[in-house]
Amino acid sequence: MDHARDCYYGLLFCQVVVGISMGCNRGKASPDTNTQRRLFAASGGYCQNPGCNEPLFVEVDAQKVSIAEMAHIFAAEDDGPRANPDFTAEERGKFANLILLCANCHTVIDKAPESFPDNIIKEWKSDHEAKIAAVFGSVSYDNRSDARRAFLVLTARTKSIHRRIGPDNEYKWNAEADEAAEWRHHVQQTIIPTNRAILTLLDRNQDLLLGSEIETVELFRQHVEGLERRHIFGTPLPSAPMYPEEMKRLFEVEVCDERS
Repeated sequence: MDHARDCYYGLLFCQVVVGISMGCNRGKASPDTNTQRRLFAASGGYCQNPGCNEPLFVEVDAQKVSIAEMAHIFAAEDDGPRANPDFTAEERGKFANLILLCANCHTVIDKAPESFPDNIIKEWKSDHEAKIAAVFGSVSYDNRSDARRAFLVLTARTKSIHRRIGPDNEYKWNAEADEAAEWRHHVQQTIIPTNRAILTLLDRNQDLLLGSEIETVELFRQHVEGLERRHIFGTPLPSAPMYPEEMKRLFEVEVCDERS
């Protein structure tokens, strides 16, 4: 999973963009939309079986095809694999009772439930989530100078893309331009995941921010959510703010006792 940092959010958001079906229609035992998104976030776009770890999207004729399936740890039905009759239908569709696997691993664990009891599958899931957290974990810094250096590394990534191919360029009046398609690709694959990494960095180092900077961060958070709604979920937020200009000055000046 060395390349998870580069692929994680791209794979996660691809799931929403292409509208994949994961074959889970079990009534009240079916996970809701938020649970599905949480599962993809926890998987990082990879099968959660540690003996597999295959990408949940494969390239076929220049298209991303999903092989992801949501598997119940305790069966969705009383006569299913690893059934637990004490679980309600709602509990069976909760995040805690689900794991994201490739189609092959899902079939294997359900065809041989005695070889794959619930404790083993739960361990797969928790270990996988720990790996993802380690990849995306952000550091808490001791001073504003170090925090700013980390901040600038992340923002440089998005700035270079925006400068080269952003919607402020000449093609902006032509939605069918090749540049427009490339921009949408970079938003989904790089800008949105990087924005989330920036927010993680800022949240982990909030104690180094001035009061006015905290307000800027919250505006940026709303901007990020608006960008995700537009480019990932296809439901634009008309009131979403533009990228705050004040972001470029975060952590800029070393302060002593002037924080508010």
